[in-house]
Amino acid sequence: MKQIFALALAVALIPLGAVAQDDEGTSLMEEGAKLFFRGLMSEMEPALRELENLADEMEPALRSFAEEMGPALRDLMDQVEDWSAYEPPVVLPNGDILLKRKQDAPPLEGLPPPEGDEIDI
Repeated sequence: MKQIFALALAVALIPLGAVAQDDEGTSLMEEGAKLFFRGLMSEMEPALRELENLADEMEPALRSFAEEMGPALRDLMDQVEDWSAYEPPVVLPNGDILLKRKQDAPPLEGLPPPEGDEIDI
């Protein structure tokens, strides 16, 4: 977060450097900003390299997940028309995931309304 703030501050100060031009055509502010950005890049380089390595490690797992779960997620998206009509998912101790409809959600078309408040699972 500190790096982002410092980067934004440096970008905001670059136009102010045009006022203080030296004899060589570049201002002290521009030179300072260049040095700041070089330092920032050298500080960020190891973290960016680690992020790239992590992405390389995760790629096979994400590709496998997309291949296996893609069709099931596509079917689920086709069946559920309005996600705002559902409560957040609830994970049961046995690993089942329940998607409950909100009480004020409009009734589903083609299905009879529920008979009671409770549903036996």
